[in-house]
Amino acid sequence: MSLPQPIYLDASATSPPADEVLDVMQAVYRRAWGNPSSLHGYGLAAAEQLERDRQELAAMLGADAEELLFSSGGSESIHLAIHGVCSRWPPGRVLLSAVEHPATLAAAALLHQRGWEVELVPVDGSGLLDIDRLEALLEPPTRLLSLIWGQSEVGSLQNIEAIGARCRSAGVLLHLDAVQVVGHQPVDFRSLPVDLLSFTAHKLQGPRGIGGLLVRAGLELDALIGGGGQERGRRGGTEAVALVAGMAAALKLATARLLANNGSDPLAPLRDNLLTRLLELPGLRLSGPDPRAGEPRLPHHLSLLVNDRSGQPLSGRQLVRALWREGVAASSGSACSSGGASPVLEAMGFGPAEAASGLRFSLGPWLQSQDLDGVPAALERARQRLMENISS
Repeated sequence: MSLPQPIYLDASATSPPADEVLDVMQAVYRRAWGNPSSLHGYGLAAAEQLERDRQELAAMLGADAEELLFSSGGSESIHLAIHGVCSRWPPGRVLLSAVEHPATLAAAALLHQRGWEVELVPVDGSGLLDIDRLEALLEPPTRLLSLIWGQSEVGSLQNIEAIGARCRSAGVLLHLDAVQVVGHQPVDFRSLPVDLLSFTAHKLQGPRGIGGLLVRAGLELDALIGGGGQERGRRGGTEAVALVAGMAAALKLATARLLANNGSDPLAPLRDNLLTRLLELPGLRLSGPDPRAGEPRLPHHLSLLVNDRSGQPLSGRQLVRALWREGVAASSGSACSSGGASPVLEAMGFGPAEAASGLRFSLGPWLQSQDLDGVPAALERARQRLMENISS
């Protein structure tokens, strides 16, 4: 028997837009549909809405409004951060962690074609950066470190204070991919030792197609997209006013949840309870940091490695399909990866078979504790069905 209705546990891939977000967007589409660059009343109404939302978003992220520019989402923000600064220099070296999102790897690959040296900094078995190795690589010709703050597949939260301090001491710029972090913990750009920070709306119940990039005041950035000089000349194209309003509404909801819980994500206790119950099942192991031991992990995220009765790894992708038949929407890793063995898990030291056995559950504020009650049993049924199919 499957769960009474599908349970969505794939928030790290995307999240359903909140009703409040949809309401705000509909209202903005009706009253501020003009081009913000136009000088007539329709354009002025759109420009006023856009800048009001820019100021509100920046304030919630601890930044000045002039430091925030809008993009089409996290992937574009990452490309703009990396290429926007590196295009101003002769080729040097850019550092990435060994567990970056495919968008960051793609941006770095383009740099490599232009003569840049790209080096991956190793991580430990929890997906955390090897800071000693990093420090040895911060010598010239290194100019930039681009780092995923909260790893989308295994949940690792990097020590930004320690990493940023080393980058500052070496004169190396630091860009953070904060796509999985914004909305799940307070972010104060002014106090962070970073220069650029990318985020997106659709991970926190906002609309798809809109994201942001925070750029430290005084840092020059070349545009990837030319045109009408929008976003202070850093990103051409007519701004998506209603999408920006939706992003602001989504972050306002997330910020209110954090404030109501003393800065902590209220999803963490639900995640911890689900994790405890899942690990009672045979053949399951946690991947990434262990929150029960106080290790730094995204508060809404858990990931597992799944074996069969004989201890052999099962296919995470096949298990996701079997889980959906049980009424649970989950993931086998990053929604932007191509499948098979996970490069992230391999970088953490797992062999190819284990690295293909990953399963990810990521929670959102639409869930209550009782919604998760049937998930362990559903996972066990899915695993049993998969094992029966393999043996038959």
